[in-house]
Amino acid sequence: MSLSSSVGRWWLDVPYAEKDLAKAAGARWDARARRWYAPRPDIPELTRWAAKPDLPVLLPGEDRSFGDGLFVDLVPSSCWFTNARTCVTGADWERLRRMVLSRAGQRCEACGRGPDRDTGRWLEVHERWAYDNRACVQRLRRLVCLCTDCHTATHFGLAMLRGRDSEALDHLCQVTGLTEAQAHEHVDAAFELWTQRSTTTWALDLSILAAAGITVAPPPPPSERSKSRP
Repeated sequence: MSLSSSVGRWWLDVPYAEKDLAKAAGARWDARARRWYAPRPDIPELTRWAAKPDLPVLLPGEDRSFGDGLFVDLVPSSCWFTNARTCVTGADWERLRRMVLSRAGQRCEACGRGPDRDTGRWLEVHERWAYDNRACVQRLRRLVCLCTDCHTATHFGLAMLRGRDSEALDHLCQVTGLTEAQAHEHVDAAFELWTQRSTTTWALDLSILAAAGITVAPPPPPSERSKSRP
């Protein structure tokens, strides 16, 4: 079994959705490293999750200054289901998630808070995109670590559908210092931009992932993308 080892740990890349399968196959959880591992290197059922080399802390061409702070960042409806997570394997997304959270020091890059199991606040990965209007290209510029609350405010349209828009607006004000009126103006402007961008079919550019050695699958064709929510 080819597994990378560290201090008696044979590390695994286990996507969250497969954690129960991995646990049933014999994987164990290292709470400090926040990572699954094999207790010994001779468990064939765990080879499917054998860890690949760690990714660089800065992806080739990534701009960590792009899209700083907390703001409403609505993905055009014509881009739904074309994000990085749907175009890479679950194991590679786990590698990306682990790298992004680690380089952020296990803290949200918008509000500075860490995870809190008691309140249901977790750390998640959000994609920052640049849109080239002339070439109609949606290009991934950065991956950023956001807590659940900041991520909810960022995807304000989804927060509305889930009945959490008041909560999201309050959090946006708390983190940014905006007044309630200013926050409403900010949200309105974000939806106006979303409406404009949603009229375009964008080509996806995930070159910063491909340059890091991650296999990128093509996104679904426009005809198969849902247009049911902002």
